Amino acid sequence: MSETIGELILPGTYIEVRSEGLIGVGGISTGNIGVVGTANRGPLGTPQILGSYLEALDTFGDPDRFVAAPIEGAAPSLTLTRTLEQVFTGGGSTVYAVRVANADVQTMSWTMSNAEVAALLRLEATSPGTWANAITVTLTAPSEGDVTLDVVFRRVKETFTAANAGALAAAVNSGSGLVVARGLEVANRGARPNAVAAATAAAVGGPDGAAAQTTQIAAGLAALASQPVNIVVVGGFGANAIAATVIAHLEATENDGRERLAVLGASSDAPADVVTNDASAVTNPRVILVAPGIRAADPARSAESDPTVRLPASYAAALVAGRLSTVAPHISLTNKDVAASSLARDYSRAEQKSLLTNRVLVLRKQFGIRVLKAITTDDGAFRQISVRRIVDAKSGVRIGSNPYIGRLNNSRVRAALKATLDGFLSGMVLDEMLISYELDVTATRAQEINGIAQVSMTLRPTFSIDFVKVIMNLE
Repeated sequence: MSETIGELILPGTYIEVRSEGLIGVGGISTGNIGVVGTANRGPLGTPQILGSYLEALDTFGDPDRFVAAPIEGAAPSLTLTRTLEQVFTGGGSTVYAVRVANADVQTMSWTMSNAEVAALLRLEATSPGTWANAITVTLTAPSEGDVTLDVVFRRVKETFTAANAGALAAAVNSGSGLVVARGLEVANRGARPNAVAAATAAAVGGPDGAAAQTTQIAAGLAALASQPVNIVVVGGFGANAIAATVIAHLEATENDGRERLAVLGASSDAPADVVTNDASAVTNPRVILVAPGIRAADPARSAESDPTVRLPASYAAALVAGRLSTVAPHISLTNKDVAASSLARDYSRAEQKSLLTNRVLVLRKQFGIRVLKAITTDDGAFRQISVRRIVDAKSGVRIGSNPYIGRLNNSRVRAALKATLDGFLSGMVLDEMLISYELDVTATRAQEINGIAQVSMTLRPTFSIDFVKVIMNLE
């Protein structure tokens, strides 16, 4: 039996089921992080979902040796894996990462041949970049019987055995995580390869595109636009260089109903430079500006007496983003600890005051490393990060309202819509995100004719305690 009555012709009982009273708001993600940066491995321009730092290493390769100020002509350090390390150190659990590059990155390849066909089959690394230059490919072809292909990358060895090129290509494409087989002609599938040669120096993997600019970052952010991301981080860029690009992305996603915050790092640790170069470049309720940088271990220096390096504030921003993802929207990061071993610079009280008055989220050393005050760069009502995140829970209102699109615009359906939104908002009150709220769903006759149901709500968000004022009366 249909849940809606289409026509009444044959005598009988027809039942119409109206489900509006059962519509509710499901779970809403609040801690998904989107990261854009450069790497030596992994697909370009395609979001990859990661759940741990080990997955990040498998997907995007190891971080290179960090160089704070590269010598002239040298490529800057890669940013994506190192940024992901700080995100996961901070507590991030679900990350959408996009690799970008500023150059036409090549893919390492190997050519198989035999006496009759010079280019029988081509093997290519699974992703472009210099990582694959360390792969060794060996073909063992006895005078009779199957040939054996060994693909070795560090401690990973893959072995494939087949009688001909077609079977070998199928085995590689179904079982290899390092290479793919391409370019095999149908007529050559039965041929037996007996030699393999690596690409020449001009066609090896790379360059990695480490010197990516705002154009490539914008493309990476565009790849994240359709993903369920709540917090955005850009690896390796100071706010003064990337703020305009990030704000354009935030405005575009907000217009599409995908609200998110961005956590950016200052371009310098010097307070005067932070105020002049970074704080002056952005005043936005969706942007958080972090200072100073942090000190962290560099895997490439693990054998040295001092393996730590001074990372700029963009990596501290990644750490803060990871920590922010661990707390509920109404919980403030003020006075919360972050998992940094030490800061690149300890600000004095006067420097802290200067940065706070210029809307900078300052990290300080006190019982570990803590957030001094969790604020956005906004001058208005959304100064506290928690208030901005509470209001962004309006996505729940959108989720609750969308199922009503196309339904009858009458008092019964509007009452059901109000009940759905009531359930969501009352849950926010119980979770202490709101102090209280007022809600009404109405439609005038003219609005009914135009298909409009008007939802009017007044929300009173919960603010966090930033100051405790004590008055002591002595007698």
